[in-house]
Amino acid sequence: MKKTLFNSIIIALAIIILPVASYGQQQKAPKTPKYVFLFIGDGMSQAHISLTEAYLSSQKGVIGNEPFSFTKFPVLGMSSTYSASSFITCSAAAGTAISTGTKTNNLMLGVDPAGNKLTSITYKLKSKGYKIGIVTNVTLDQATPAAFYANSLKRNSYYDIAVQLPLSGHDFFGGGGFNSPNGADNNQPNIYKLVADGGYKIVRGYEGMKGVSKSEKVVLVQSEGKEGDLPFSIDRKEGDLSLKQIVSSAIDHLYSPAGFFIVAEGGKIDWSAHAHDGKTTIMEVLDFAEAIDEAYEFYLKHPDETLIIVTSDHDTGGISVGAKKGYNLNLKALDPQNASMAIDPENLEKYEEMNTKASIGWTTTSHSGVAVPVYSVGAGSLNFTGRYDNTDIPKLIFKSMNIPF
Repeated sequence: MKKTLFNSIIIALAIIILPVASYGQQQKAPKTPKYVFLFIGDGMSQAHISLTEAYLSSQKGVIGNEPFSFTKFPVLGMSSTYSASSFITCSAAAGTAISTGTKTNNLMLGVDPAGNKLTSITYKLKSKGYKIGIVTNVTLDQATPAAFYANSLKRNSYYDIAVQLPLSGHDFFGGGGFNSPNGADNNQPNIYKLVADGGYKIVRGYEGMKGVSKSEKVVLVQSEGKEGDLPFSIDRKEGDLSLKQIVSSAIDHLYSPAGFFIVAEGGKIDWSAHAHDGKTTIMEVLDFAEAIDEAYEFYLKHPDETLIIVTSDHDTGGISVGAKKGYNLNLKALDPQNASMAIDPENLEKYEEMNTKASIGWTTTSHSGVAVPVYSVGAGSLNFTGRYDNTDIPKLIFKSMNIPF
């Protein structure tokens, strides 16, 4: 009887203990990434993402939220976005927070509210031997990309910001060129010449990257005659540079055993949302996702060494999946639109009517103060679960890389 009772106790303990031991054996030691991607969808809140998923479902003729690209990533967190001066941030203040871990006032870039210069994580990582890439589909002197290499009391001081690019020493820049290549009064030294004199090879168009030495510092921009922001994806023509191509070029150019950090902005989500252009906004989210897919393909080849983070600096437009009274959504009403409102102003009323019929709602032509999602995958991604502030993002990146902030 005693032996039977003893055996029963042993079996019961085994049932309790073995699953715990087995679970522990399945746990892998956390990996430290040396290839890190930070994607920032400018103006992209969860509502923009949900609208895009609903659009993809509607194209299949079903009701649902069709996941795509980064929305399939296994780790999800949430970040607050307020600035030091407002519940509702601008891109410069948000970019500064994500780049430096410090809040600043709206319209200030890479400096604290007192005007003291802050140091971007790109410089900290560069000093540790990592290759640095900064890319966007708007101009390189706009707030978000500039927050990772420049300091300015005014985000709109485009020329003063641009002249800091060649001084950064970073390895790869890609985007739509510069707002004011010769200064606001068109009488200052040409930025492209300053960039070239600063040791950078200026590459015009995606095909121009062929044959570029990996040892060269690169600024990749649109081909001749197409300077400025990259077009909306819905307006893209043959030969236009795309964010996907820029990210692909950055990966190829920067890949080495030393590791890299690439920050990539989908800047035109913000622009189309400011204009309340529903179809173009959806297409920009999908275009942004295609660029992220380039990083994901890299991750699949280097899963234990790669971290991908996808977030936003703020919400733009206060967009909603549904508008006014009722439970109606008819995204098929957007199908006839084949150009952005910006490029086809003559049909502006027609496009506005499409948005109304589709039941896409908007609350502001500016930004809102809602929190934004943070999707991640790869080594260190579990650090990005839960709720935190945008100033925590660079700190969590460094924590994942096992580097003191």
